[in-house]
Amino acid sequence: MTDSLDPRVNRLRLNNIDAPFTIEEGENWQAYEVFHQEKRGAHHEHVGCVHAPDPQMALIFAKEQFARRKKCVNLWVVRSADILAFDLEDEDMFANNMEKTYRDASGFKVMEKINKFKGKP
Repeated sequence: MTDSLDPRVNRLRLNNIDAPFTIEEGENWQAYEVFHQEKRGAHHEHVGCVHAPDPQMALIFAKEQFARRKKCVNLWVVRSADILAFDLEDEDMFANNMEKTYRDASGFKVMEKINKFKGKP
């Protein structure tokens, strides 16, 4: 294998395949998802991700990336590997029973009663 012109590749010493490969602390950055809160009481919304060596640096990078230009009162930073989700094959777990219409508020006719209480015709 020839030497690369990229010093980052040369630092990995890829020429010696038989040598054990180790990653030094701080070289393997992780992805963190960033959630932004625009005002107190509002929901946190996902705004993107940052790569950082540890959670504290991820919070600093998130502040610099997502809270400088836009109004922000709080940030959540979560390691992407810690987010759990259902598989697409499990979507039947979320199927609703459509026979239970009493759960749907659109079936209740209360606007007439509210208008009558307010004295509107």
